[in-house]
Amino acid sequence: MPRVLVPALTAPPARPVGGSVRAFGGATMGTTWSVKAVLPATTDLPALEAMVQRALDAVVARMSPWEPGSDLCRYNRAAPGGWTSLSAATLTVLRRAIEVASASHGAFDPTLGALTDLWGFGPAPFSGQPPAAETIVSLREADGWKRLVLDGDALLQPGGLALDLNGIAKGFGVDQAALALDRAGVKSYLVEVGGELRGTGAKPDGQPWWVELERPPTASGGEITVVALHDLAVATSGDYRRFFDHDGQRYAHTLDPATGAPSTSPTVSVTVLAKDCMSADAWATALMVMGPDAALAFAAEHGLAALIVSRSAVGLEERLSPALQAMLDG
Repeated sequence: MPRVLVPALTAPPARPVGGSVRAFGGATMGTTWSVKAVLPATTDLPALEAMVQRALDAVVARMSPWEPGSDLCRYNRAAPGGWTSLSAATLTVLRRAIEVASASHGAFDPTLGALTDLWGFGPAPFSGQPPAAETIVSLREADGWKRLVLDGDALLQPGGLALDLNGIAKGFGVDQAALALDRAGVKSYLVEVGGELRGTGAKPDGQPWWVELERPPTASGGEITVVALHDLAVATSGDYRRFFDHDGQRYAHTLDPATGAPSTSPTVSVTVLAKDCMSADAWATALMVMGPDAALAFAAEHGLAALIVSRSAVGLEERLSPALQAMLDG
């Protein structure tokens, strides 16, 4: 039997009257997106699909390190002492990133762009092997979310600072896709972008959008966990998603700001449930860096609903934060 998580609701989701579940999707952010929504037969599905695609394309255009004209790239190219005007969307993401960085004492840091490139996880060419220690040190000295200075919609480039919003932007993309559906009057839907999801409402039979939480590929046996995704988002960060191997060692894409190198924590994956996917995405990244014990304590202190999977002497170990356990107990 699967482990079932049910979030506390003030009222059950309204059961849709008429319509059926229809699916559509596309490509974005180097991955795919999909939507399942309860829609009447008269819905212009291509128009709705195009609306969601435009919302996701706008996030890419503003925050991608692969788009030379993006807010992120313009800022990273700016001369020391210069100010870069940011779009409202980028400001929203950056402000949330700074909040998570502050609360996590820098475990989440949106200014690791140069190190992300250095380790081969950005658009810059990569040699396929770990960089020299002195190069890491020189770039890490230029990093730091505390150096970010906002004045209205403008961000100061103090010199040598490079933004990397990959730990939060995909979650924001999910939220933007959901907002596009809201604007179109869709009342019940499940949005997914590269494994991150947000849902609301119920299906025609009254059932919520049941979603199985992501498990590491190496997980065998154990309990499957499903959650009723109503007015809730879920994001997972895992060391198996993007990595490279060199001389028998794996280097995953989650960088530890304290070392400027891929995290060596025994944590394999962290899944976070939150009201918005942007926050779930950022918190999952931060908890990955902390290590399992510190991550569980932090999640308990801050009321985060988190599932932490880590390596132990006997295999993979799962830990549920109190907020997540409460969904199970409920």
